[in-house]
Order: sequence, then structure tokens, then C-alpha cells
Amino acid sequence: MKSVMRNSIIFLIIITASGISLAKTTGNYANVNGLHMYYEIHGSGYPLVLIHGGGSTITTSFGHILPLLAKTHKVIAVELQAHGHTSDRNAPESFQQDADDVAELLRQLNIANADIYGFSNGGNTAMQLAIRHPEKVHKLILASTFYKRDGFVAGFWDGMDKATFNDMPQVYNEAYLKVNNDSAALLNMFKKDSHRMQTFRMQTFKDWSDDDIKSIHASAFIVVGDQDVIRPEHAVKMHELMAHSRLAVLPGTHGSYMGEEITNDPKSKTPEFFVAMINEFLASK
Repeated sequence: MKSVMRNSIIFLIIITASGISLAKTTGNYANVNGLHMYYEIHGSGYPLVLIHGGGSTITTSFGHILPLLAKTHKVIAVELQAHGHTSDRNAPESFQQDADDVAELLRQLNIANADIYGFSNGGNTAMQLAIRHPEKVHKLILASTFYKRDGFVAGFWDGMDKATFNDMPQVYNEAYLKVNNDSAALLNMFKKDSHRMQTFRMQTFKDWSDDDIKSIHASAFIVVGDQDVIRPEHAVKMHELMAHSRLAVLPGTHGSYMGEEITNDPKSKTPEFFVAMINEFLASK
């Protein structure tokens, strides 16, 4: 069971997938830095940008809590390069480029600044947005993210090395095909994403410096699960480095506290509790 869960968590980081459906969703596209970039807007109020995890989409990362967030915020949910509906380009993926893409999308939408919520690798993109485009960031929500390789639990990097297409959970396989009914495209996407994640983002990921994290001056809410692939001690270190941050260690695994598709527990009330915490943080002075 532990090996199955570990493979599932690894593919939450690596592969492209799409899961649950949001009722009456109407997506939009913008031409952003060579991408045909997909985004959705839900609700009204101060803008809250949602940035999904590695290999995921809007719905797999945020589908369970997006309707709750949209009750009090203008939610702008994006899909990054080569993920979900968004096109690819002839360039490697990087957290820095993802941040530039989100900043350009906000410019095109005439949004001067926004609250930014990034999950997993989306948290890395959110931090880079705060570093590279601080004028675009009001507050940050950083869920299960990292800035150094040792932020992960023991064995994570070995698992990344050994992951293959055959390990891909069937739920992700089926979910992708609902978005793009092309099995060849699914295999190609897996190969391209896993290669890029291993070569350009993860396996040769170079630690960010403590000064990089200290340079983030936006108020930040740092969240991690007590059984996450991110070590709680790493989240504590991030909290210590960010002058205007709050920290929560919630019961759960990687994203289960927010209802992420593969780790979601339908009986859990934690995602509703988490949304209440988000709303309180964003409403605070």
C-alpha cells in the first residue's frame, strides 16, 4: 500500500492529468509568451490566482475547493505550459518561466495585483512570481512546496528516478483521455513531462538560497501536511525566512487537506476547514 501511495504522489508531481469536472465551466485562452494559455474565471471580488501542481490541471488540484473559494473571491485558475488545455512550446519548462507567464496573463487581464495560491510545484511558481514580479503579488498561499532538495522526505528523489509510464495510476490515465482522447498524445505528454521534470526542474533542481526566500516580502500562508512528501521541518524553515508569514501543519498527505484529486478523502471536512483558514488569512490586515 505504501508503494502504491508513493507512486501516486510521484505522479502527482510528474504527469499531466485532469480529473473532476466543475459545473458550467467556461474556459478562456490567451496568447502568452508563445503559449495558447488556458484559464478560467469564477466568482467575484478581489482576484485570487490558483496555480496547480506539477503534472496536474485546475480540476485535479483545486476542483474540490474552487467552488468554495469562488464564493468570496474572483478566482483566476490557470494551466501552465504543456499542462491540461494549455499548449506547449519549443522550450524547457521552468518555474521562472511559469512565473513570467502568469505575470503576463495578469497584465493582459488588466489585473494590477492579486493573491496567489500555488500548490506543490505551483508553489514554486508562486514564489518565483513574488521574487520576479513582486508588484503583481498581494498575498501568497504556499501549499506543500519547497525551495531546497532536502525539503522532500527520504526516498523521494530515488522514486523520481525509477518512475515509468507503467506506474501511472489508472485514474490519471483515464482523466487525461477525457481532456484529450488520444493515447499517443498521452504517452508523448508523459515522456515529455517526465523528461523535463527530471532533467530541467526536479532531478537537477538547484537549491534556492535562503536570501531568495528572505527577499519575498508579501504576506504568506505556508501550509504542509503532517504526512506530506514535503517535510514539515522544511515548511518551518520557510516560515522562519519569510518575515511576514504564517504557518499551518495540517493532518493529511500531499494535498489531501485541500481535496487534491488523488489524495482526497470524500469523508474529510479538512478541505472546508482549510478554505476557512484561507479566507481568514486573506481578509486579515
